[in-house]
Formats: sequence, C-alpha cells, structure tokens
Amino acid sequence: MRLSAEAMTNATPETCSDPTETAREVLRTEAAALAALADAMPPDFAATVDLIATLPGRVIVTGIGKSGHIARKIAATLASTGTRALFVHPAEASHGDLGMIGDGDAILAMSNSGETAELRDIVAHAARFSVPLIGLSSRPNSTLMQAADFRLTLPALPEACGIGMVPTTSTTLTLGLGDALAVALLRRRNFRAEDFSVFHPGGKLGAQMARVSQLMQTGERMPLVAADTPMGETLIEMTSKGLGIAAVTDGDALLGVITDGDLRRNMADLMSRNAGDVATRDPLTVTPGMLAAGALALLNERKINVLVVCEDGRPVGILHVHDLLRAGVA
Repeated sequence: MRLSAEAMTNATPETCSDPTETAREVLRTEAAALAALADAMPPDFAATVDLIATLPGRVIVTGIGKSGHIARKIAATLASTGTRALFVHPAEASHGDLGMIGDGDAILAMSNSGETAELRDIVAHAARFSVPLIGLSSRPNSTLMQAADFRLTLPALPEACGIGMVPTTSTTLTLGLGDALAVALLRRRNFRAEDFSVFHPGGKLGAQMARVSQLMQTGERMPLVAADTPMGETLIEMTSKGLGIAAVTDGDALLGVITDGDLRRNMADLMSRNAGDVATRDPLTVTPGMLAAGALALLNERKINVLVVCEDGRPVGILHVHDLLRAGVA
C-alpha cells in the first residue's frame, strides 16, 4: 500500500527509516544469533545425532505455523542427504496421521515457545508408544521440552523485527540447527556426492551429477575406423557422424584419434595415407563412470570439444561438448 503525501509528511522516524539499513540490522541480528548458537550448542546435540544415525525407522519432523514451514524444510534436507525423514502436520496427526509414525521412528517436534497446543496429541503419542521425542525450543522449562527425551534448546534471543513478535531470529536459529543436524548426520554416514545425486536427478544439479555413460554417443553414432582404413574412407566416416573426430582402433583397443587439427597438419599427403598414420596416439580419454561435470572440466582445461570414452582400453562411446550442453551440464 502506498502512503499518501500527508501520511509521509506525518510519518514517524521508524516509518521513514532507510530500508537498506533495516535489512543490514536484521541480518546482523540474525548472524549474531547464529554465532551465539554455535558458541553454545545444545548439550543433547551429539546424542541426537547418535540416535538418528542408528534409527531403524524415520525421523518424523513436526511443527505448526512458522515452525511448521521450517520443519518441512528440515525434513526435506534430511531426506535428501541420506536420513529417512517425513514431515507430519500436527493437526493432521490428531485426525489419523499418527498412523504414519511406526516402530523404530523418532519424532523431532519444533516450537519456539514449547507450548504449542497442536503438538499435544503427537507428544502424548510419543509417550504412549515409547517413540523417542526430540524437542527443539528456546524454552527449556516448557511443556514440550519437559516431555522430550532429547532437548535441542535454542538461545532465547530477541527477534529481528524490532517489536519482538515476528518469528525471525527464532526461525533462523531453528533452520540453522536443522542444517547442522543434517550435515552432522551426512558426515557420520560418509554421504558422498554420488549418493546425493541419487536423490537429485532433475534440474541443473541432476545434470551436474550425471555420469558420462548417460550422455555419451554409442553404437552406430560412434565414428570408428581401423588403423588400416584409407583416409578417404576415414573422412567419410568423420563427416557422416559429425562429431569432429574419428577413433582409430587396433582390433578392439583404441590406438589413437583423428581430429580436424590432425587433418590440417597432414594436408599435404593426406589422401595417400591410412588412419593409423595420421592418428594422434595415446589420446586423452575418460571412463563411462566419470561425472559429466568432471569431463566438462577436462574439455575446458585442454581446450577441446570431444573425448573418447574407454573401458579397459576399448572405445565404448564419444562425448562431445554439445552432449553436455544439451543435458544442461555446461
């Protein structure tokens, strides 16, 4: 809503404050809160990591309001980094979704005040069926934290809004501690980039984590010629496949490659020679299991456009920079 000229004239200093300076103030307040949390980690944090790392079931993450939004994100981060996790809405839990909580599960319940009424039934369910309960709150003496088996207590610091009511600092601390929990579990499990790619097959990240075997040209698309192939036939093979290269073989093994540069360097007597005479021996190759992003780095480093993919010395594919572009890797 726009302020009228009169309203702007009569506005308080707070209304007319510099928005950029306000932003800096908010960020500094939240950054200081995160630093305070790092200096005073909850005593039960390590025990919580041990619990979740050895859990036979899932982490049921719950919360409502702003805590619910943060809980959804933490559940998603846990799930994408190797920890089986599920968000359950506390109100829906009271109407049947408690059945989603099974043997071997643990509950991570979030409430800044620790007195959220909607959490009552899920907390009671944890006590009734001996489901480990992890409480996350800034009030250690609250109902939630008194009921919890593991307590992740946040420092009670002012919200960054200036009026002490808008969840800002508290949600940032909750999110930060959730990320810390996910990363601690990730490292505990020795979770690798290869594992991460299993849960992220789509988008730019998925493309970066693709394997060469998923993108390379194979079969009839490969420009392959034997070492004794005349250069006239070799040129036809290179032109028909359109990849700017021919892989020269000796039996099943890769002998070398012929590129456009090799053609120019041997132009004087090119048509009187065979592929094996023109080929550059022992070329740079990659394996099918290599990450596509790693292959792209090699192409950029060597300032070339195409690589032969080999397995046990045999050419099994051709990877062109255009293949990487089409997949969204480059």
